[in-house]
Amino acid sequence: MALVSLRMLSFLCILPILISQVTAQPEFLYHYCNEGNGNYTANSAYQTNLNTLLSNIASNTEIDYGFYNFSYGQNSDKVNAIGLCRGDVALDICRSCLNDSRTLLTRLCPNQMEAIGFYDNCMLRYSNRSIFNTVENLPSFCMWNIKNATGVDQFNKALRNLLDGLSRTASSGSSLRKFAAANAEGPDFQTLYGLVQCTPDLSSDQCSDCLVEAISGLPQCSGGKIGGRILRPSCNFRYEDYRFFNATSDSTPPSEGKSNTSRTIIAIVVPIASVIVLLVLVCICLRMRKPRKHIKNDEFEADGEMRSSETLHLNYDAIIAATNNFSEENKLGQGGFGPVYKGKLIGGQEIAVKRLSGNSSQGDKEFKNEVLLVAKLQHRNLVRLLGFCLERQERLLVYEFIPHKSLDCFIFDPIKRAQLSWETRYKIVGGIARGLLYLHEDSRLRVIHRDLKASNVLLDAEMNAKISDFGMARLVGRDQTQDNTSKVVGTFGYMAPEYVLHGQFSVKTDVFSFGVLVLEIVTGRKNSEVFEGENAENLVSFAWRKWREGTATSIVDPAIMGGSRDEIMRCIHIGLLCVQDDVADRPTMASVEVMLNSYSATFPLPSQPASYMNSRNFSYSRSREYNSGAITSNELKNQSVQASLNEASISQPFPR
Repeated sequence: MALVSLRMLSFLCILPILISQVTAQPEFLYHYCNEGNGNYTANSAYQTNLNTLLSNIASNTEIDYGFYNFSYGQNSDKVNAIGLCRGDVALDICRSCLNDSRTLLTRLCPNQMEAIGFYDNCMLRYSNRSIFNTVENLPSFCMWNIKNATGVDQFNKALRNLLDGLSRTASSGSSLRKFAAANAEGPDFQTLYGLVQCTPDLSSDQCSDCLVEAISGLPQCSGGKIGGRILRPSCNFRYEDYRFFNATSDSTPPSEGKSNTSRTIIAIVVPIASVIVLLVLVCICLRMRKPRKHIKNDEFEADGEMRSSETLHLNYDAIIAATNNFSEENKLGQGGFGPVYKGKLIGGQEIAVKRLSGNSSQGDKEFKNEVLLVAKLQHRNLVRLLGFCLERQERLLVYEFIPHKSLDCFIFDPIKRAQLSWETRYKIVGGIARGLLYLHEDSRLRVIHRDLKASNVLLDAEMNAKISDFGMARLVGRDQTQDNTSKVVGTFGYMAPEYVLHGQFSVKTDVFSFGVLVLEIVTGRKNSEVFEGENAENLVSFAWRKWREGTATSIVDPAIMGGSRDEIMRCIHIGLLCVQDDVADRPTMASVEVMLNSYSATFPLPSQPASYMNSRNFSYSRSREYNSGAITSNELKNQSVQASLNEASISQPFPR
C-alpha cells in the first residue's frame, strides 16, 4: 500500500508538467515585447479589442492568401494587427500557426500594447500605432547554420544572385502576395535554396528596399555559412543547402541559369503569341468606333438603368491633386478595405476618397456593388457618391465629405456624446429611419443594406444622419420579401438571428439592426458591452430586462440632459419591437416612421428579443463582434466582418 501511495504521489507531482507539455504552444523562433510603447491593464478595453481582433485573425476562413491586416477599436484603445504566413504553407497549417501565435504571444507579452512573434510558418504582430503600408526593419532577428560553406567567394556570389532575383520577383508581386522561392547552382555541384517574402501591404519599392536592407546584413549574420535567415517585421529571407520550402512554391527568378528547355519553349511560344496579339489588335481597331478611357467600365455598362459610367468616372490625376497624393495629413482613417482620405477638388468641393486595397478577395465585388447601387440612390439621408476611378490598378470611390465623421465617434466617446442633446439624437434616429424607408419602399429599387451600424451612419455639419457603405447591400425584387445567402456579411451584434444562423435576409434584418442602433443611441452603450446581472447580458438583453421590470428609464445615457421623456421611452419601445425574435413581429420601417412621428398611436408590447441570454442558446458574444472591410468615415472605426456559414467569405474585422 505504501508503494502504491508513493507511486501515486510521484504521478501527481509530474502531472502538471505532463499537462503543460501537452497544452503548451510550440516556442517562437523569436519574439519581442515592446515595453517602450505602453502597457494595457487587465480587462481593459484595449485587451478586449486585442483578444477580439486576434481571435478573428485565427478563425478567418475567407482569406486564402495568408495575409491578414486588420484593426479594431477606437482612439487610444484601437489595435492594429498583421498576420503573415509563409507563402508556401497550406491554409490549414497557416491558420493553426496563427492560432498558436496569438495564444503564445499574449502569454509572453501579457501587458504590452505592441509585440511580435515569429514561427517558421508565420509571423504575428500587433500594436496600438499604425503598422500598415510602412517598412519597419526593427526588431531584426538572425539565425544561421553552424556548417561552413566551401568555396566561400563563389558560394556568396551564387547566393547573392539567387536572393537578388528572388527579391525582384517578390517585390513585383500583388497586394495579396509578395513571395518567391527557388533554387540555383552553387560551387562544387551544390544546390542553393532561397526564399524571400514581404508583407503584401508594402508597395513594390518598399518591398525591394526592405529586402535589400535585410540582405545587406548577410555578412554579419551568416557570412560563409551554408544556411541562414533574417526575420524583420516587414520582410524576411532564408537560404539553405537543402530544400526547406514546399516544392510547389518554387518560382525561379530571372537569371542566367535558365535551361535550354525554357529557351526552346520561349522561342516557340513568343512568336505565336505575338501573331495572336497582333490579330486581336487589328480586330479591335476595326471594330472600335470611338476611343475609350482607360477604365473598366464593361461591368457597369451591362446595367441599362445606370447612368453612363463615363459621367461617374473621375480623373485619377484630379484625385491625386485633391488628396495631395494621398498624404498622411489628409488621411481620415483606416478601414477593412483600405484607407479614407479627405480632399478638395479644384472648384473647392470637399470630398472623401475611399481607396480600396487589394487585400480582400471581396473588394472588386463590393466596389462594383457600391457604385451600381449608390449611383442610383438619391436621398438626403444617404451619403452621396460623386464618382469612382479605375485607373493605374487603383479602385477609388469618391463621396461627399461629411465633416462630423460617423455616429460612433460621438455616442461611444465619453466626452463627445455630451454634445448630443436628446433633440439631436431623436433627429438622428428619424434620419436613419427615413433613409432605411427609402431603401426598402420609396426608391425605384428595393435595397437591403445588411450592415447598418453606428460606424456606417455619418453626420453632416447640421448633424443630419446619412447611411453609408453599400458594399454589402443586396438588391431584391419589388415584390420579394426575403432571400437566402451562403455568405453572411455584416457585424455581429447588429445581425438578426435568422440571418446569422440560416442566411435568410429581408428588410426585417435591417429593421433588427435599426433596433439595436436605436438602443445604442438612447443608452450611449455599445451592443457588445456586457452587463453583469444575475447572468451576463448584452445591451439588448439588458434593455429588455429593465423594460420588463418597469425601470427602462435607468438605461438612458446620463449625458442626456433634459429631453422629452415620452420620446425617449418611445425610442426604447421601438428599439425593443425591432429586435424581437420572430421576424413577423418586427415592424416595417414604414410603421417605425409612423411610430416616431405619432403622439397618439398605440404600440404593441414587445416580445422577448432574439438575443435574450437567459432563455436562449443563441446569443451575441462580445468577443464575436467583428468588422469586415468597408470604408468611408464608418470604416474609420469598427470594421465589419463577413462570417462564412457555408463557404469562405470574409472585410474586413475589423480589415477599417
